[in-house]
Amino acid sequence: MQNDPRSHGLWERTAPPAPVTTQLGQDLKADLVVVGGGYTGLSTALHAARDGLNVVLLEGVEFGFGGSGRNVGLVNAGMWVMPDDLPGTLGDQHGDRLLHLLGDAPKLVFELIRTHDIACELETAGTLHCAVGAKGLEEIRQRAAQWSARGAAVRLLDADETAAKLGSRAYAGSLLDLRAGTVQPLAYARGLAHAAMAVGAQLFTRSPVLAAEKTPSGWRVRTARGSVTAKWIVVATDAYTNAPWPEIRTEQVHLPYFNFATVPLSENLRRSILPERQGAWDTKEVLSSFRFDRAGRLVFGSVGALRGTGTQVHRAWARRALAKIFPEIGDIAFEAEWYGQIGMTSNSLPRFHRLAENVIGFSGYNGRGIAPGTVFGRVLADHIAGRIGEADLPLPVTEPQEARLRRLKEAYYEVGAQIAHLADARL
Repeated sequence: MQNDPRSHGLWERTAPPAPVTTQLGQDLKADLVVVGGGYTGLSTALHAARDGLNVVLLEGVEFGFGGSGRNVGLVNAGMWVMPDDLPGTLGDQHGDRLLHLLGDAPKLVFELIRTHDIACELETAGTLHCAVGAKGLEEIRQRAAQWSARGAAVRLLDADETAAKLGSRAYAGSLLDLRAGTVQPLAYARGLAHAAMAVGAQLFTRSPVLAAEKTPSGWRVRTARGSVTAKWIVVATDAYTNAPWPEIRTEQVHLPYFNFATVPLSENLRRSILPERQGAWDTKEVLSSFRFDRAGRLVFGSVGALRGTGTQVHRAWARRALAKIFPEIGDIAFEAEWYGQIGMTSNSLPRFHRLAENVIGFSGYNGRGIAPGTVFGRVLADHIAGRIGEADLPLPVTEPQEARLRRLKEAYYEVGAQIAHLADARL
């Protein structure tokens, strides 16, 4: 994308084409203008257009340009925060509401994929959260107990059961979440765009929003060559936010995350490594993730940016780490490499903001964007249609606040990941 092979890597090479779109080049009127063509924006446009609203979506570059087209592709339930901690952070009402909504969020993703026949390499065998040592094992035990108490389809696996699922004895145990799965993330975003257009939403790309002003007729959102006047604006730009709502970006600390994709593995290796095709990640602070794509490439990732000295450091570490976890792979070649930025909030939870009257949006997905972004898009459409009041939303209304020491933390994460990967002997 934009002639940068390290922005979307394997996903851009293997995703079906996006729908044909143009720049906004006229002045339009609508009920709703959605700013941003990632999961949240596309889901909002799809659900609102299905409700009969006149919807215009403006994407600054291409669908899935931000985190939606660069992530690992794990469709997870819940957030990083422990389930029992959510009521204490958000209050009982919002905490329980968010747990229920996000616990069921993968189901909505899978339903949309099947309903709209989205070709995105869907796998629904679950995910594996892999425990590193005794500390990691205690963490997943707590998660398993807390989710099980809420009736979630999760299972705590011992070391032997984990080895059978992974094809590796590198971990002390794992948490199998049968609610979850994997997708080709950019293909899913493009599929949502096709679906939204099919139900009547007007979608424009290469149309960054330059300004938004209140007029007697509603909000006027302006691009370089046109404008949209609408009653409602949904701001769905998250970690890749630009003007005119910079506060969405500045309340988040960017955490870089990279992925390497191997060449397709042999049939024997594919049968022994992740034979049921779960996606996996581990409990280390500088975590790793791994999963297969449909062609048998192993996609392996961790914290860090593939630029400057980081490119060689992380590439060398990935080879060492893969050899440690899956020694039978040997000296495998990497076919693609790419990275992006995860937007982290101070409490590791997303936010709902009312930026002005009828200007709303969710943001701050903390590395869990696929299922939450999709289900929050439906919530926004329901709210705009009047089915959900502000008091009934899954998150309270909050004001954006700039993250403390944001630039220093971002530099620390990028450099710290290099230091960790230089020193890490892995497990």
